Amino acid sequence: MTDPQTVLRQLYDVAVQRALPLHNTAAHLPPLPKGRTLVLGAGKAGGAMAQAVEALWPQEAPLSGLVVTRYGHTPPRPAGLPARIEVVEASHPVPDAAGLQAAERMLALTQDVTADDLVLCLISGGGSALLTLPAQGLSLQDKQDINRQLLACGANIAEMNCVRKHLSRIKGGRLAAACAPARVVTLTISDVPGDDPSIIASGPTVADASTCADALAVLQRYGIAVPPALQQALVSGAWETPKPGDAVFAGHALHMIATPQQSLEAAAQAARSLGLNAYILSDEIEGESREVGKVHAAVARAVAKGQGAFQKPCVILSGGETTVTLKPRAEGAAKGRGGRAGEFCLGLAQALQGQAGVWALAADTDGIDGVEDNAGAQVTPDTLQRAQALGLKVDDHLQRNDAYTFFQALGDLVVTGPTHTNVNDFRAILIL
Repeated sequence: MTDPQTVLRQLYDVAVQRALPLHNTAAHLPPLPKGRTLVLGAGKAGGAMAQAVEALWPQEAPLSGLVVTRYGHTPPRPAGLPARIEVVEASHPVPDAAGLQAAERMLALTQDVTADDLVLCLISGGGSALLTLPAQGLSLQDKQDINRQLLACGANIAEMNCVRKHLSRIKGGRLAAACAPARVVTLTISDVPGDDPSIIASGPTVADASTCADALAVLQRYGIAVPPALQQALVSGAWETPKPGDAVFAGHALHMIATPQQSLEAAAQAARSLGLNAYILSDEIEGESREVGKVHAAVARAVAKGQGAFQKPCVILSGGETTVTLKPRAEGAAKGRGGRAGEFCLGLAQALQGQAGVWALAADTDGIDGVEDNAGAQVTPDTLQRAQALGLKVDDHLQRNDAYTFFQALGDLVVTGPTHTNVNDFRAILIL
């Protein structure tokens, strides 16, 4: 068989390929409207989704719009493909003025739509930060401060986006409300456990069942500091979102064009074609990244010893969205680098204890682990041995949330560049 690390990278590539917009959009495009088609969108896959629509939409039909994606995530334009949808870039995971301007422009574009028009919304993970429009009385800096605290506290994606929806004038169904009386069709790529469209990018075009009280509870649970006016607005319910059953969503449609489970199944099929057994644990795994890594290690060690229900040679696959709670830094200490995929690999390597016959790869399917230039990292049977030879201690790097530096020193970072899609965490453990 091919080198284990090469096999794992091939499985990751297959998972990403399965989620690319051009492969998944055609079957979900709506019929042409009587009027014009306005395309609005946000997310890490936004640029690729816009190009897919441009390639598939009839050239003679009116098509225009605005999509915002992350800096550096606009794919190269294919030769001969006319640009009909404007794509702009903004900051992720902390919003910036470019994202604010994009959101303002999107709402302005909805002002003259009619009942004969179609608004085609392209939504993917990352849209919460990229499409930022603070609620009345909040500043961009307020949103930035709250976002940074949410990212550091260990809140899961549903909790973070519950807050984001209630602090926004465009998320939580409000973009759909602004599009009335036009029909809204949303095409979305899921990056959240359970594929709940109201959580993906904070659901700008779908009804929101969460409440101001829920958002306030999240802020209090994690000790997030907020301006007094914000707390008062949540207590009073002044910033409530449109709810299920609201007439504003009548006649609207949503299509999930790519999901984490589909990508895991594609990787599993590829593994079986190589003569490996393939097992998918779940596409909804959440929790502290290092702890999830330890649980995966326990499963892998059992399989390597011939115990449990899984039979080697095999690949164990999982997805979802884990979290990293940032540890307090000692005064003067360097800031750790790395994201949840790298921290998963640190916890995994530590708990595997150099188990023979086990290799692993964990990476974000958007190609970026946190804010670094890597997608994730790989673990090999000799990871700890090689680290020891370099004087690296797993505990030290976990304490600093510094997975990037650890795996960079070993030459085991997975670097892909932006993939132009996003179905969240991909983890594969190969046991021979």
